[in-house]
Amino acid sequence: MALCCAGATRALIPILERRGVLDLPNERSSHTLATPRGGGIALTGSVLLSWLALGMGGRAPPVVIAVVLGTLVLAIVSWIDDLRGLSPALRLPAHAVAVAIGLVALPHTADPLAALGPALCFAAAGLAWVWWINLFNFMDGIDGLAAGEAAAIGLGLLLFAGLGVGVDSRLAWLAAAILGAAIGFLVWNWPPARIFLGDVGSTTLGYLSGFLLIGAALRGHWRIALVLPLYFLADATITLGRRVVRGERFWEAHRQHFYQRALARGLDHGAVTRRVIAADIVLILCGWTAENGWGAAALAAAAASVALLLAALAAGR
Repeated sequence: MALCCAGATRALIPILERRGVLDLPNERSSHTLATPRGGGIALTGSVLLSWLALGMGGRAPPVVIAVVLGTLVLAIVSWIDDLRGLSPALRLPAHAVAVAIGLVALPHTADPLAALGPALCFAAAGLAWVWWINLFNFMDGIDGLAAGEAAAIGLGLLLFAGLGVGVDSRLAWLAAAILGAAIGFLVWNWPPARIFLGDVGSTTLGYLSGFLLIGAALRGHWRIALVLPLYFLADATITLGRRVVRGERFWEAHRQHFYQRALARGLDHGAVTRRVIAADIVLILCGWTAENGWGAAALAAAAASVALLLAALAAGR
């Protein structure tokens, strides 16, 4: 999978350059050179082909077909957004449709949301999924960060599904596909990046990883689902909350995320991404431990590690 995605991404770079699908630097950018965007076509395509093959081969549940359909809806709208730009009023309904399609494929009876009843459970899971899609897009602002996060989530779910209380061969195969594709894309997206995901990549990665995380939560494994993406959740949610409190136009692009503040204080893309990946490794261990008998201590360790990372990024260390 990694080799497939790396090869497809490499082939895509000159095509996007010739067609002028470039991310041009501006006052809010974190890069200084015009760079092709839309590499998510290769990454997402690799994952979808793998998931389809796994579904038809019996190594993944047949419901992944619904998720593939939801991903295609999201990818088409996001690609148009990459080419022309779309308002939130047009993007969000597409997100909601894709999430509704995906939710049909998820269970709704396990802890911790079953007590809410089917309707509220559906709504809570849907809102969480839509937020995750959007914050994943917000966090795709520097080289390697979003693809590295996707790889970490894939690795964490693969470990969880392969060892301990959460053994699940189908989840392991789906997580491995995301891990492999993300690693293949990172070959070309690692600082200094030769290509960017674009919305077609960041939103679909958020959608696909969200399917696995929310699915785990609805099966009762909410600790791993919360801990693995905790840095992205914390950075995006805290930043959004601060902007709302200040009365800013929070839906517009900005440079106030913790990882962006680290850049402003002198760290480069590689340094920030390496720090986040190091924290993600800690979160993988915390998430697995939380699900395998050390819940409170592991959750506290996860929260502490993210707090330390946010503080370090804000200080530029």
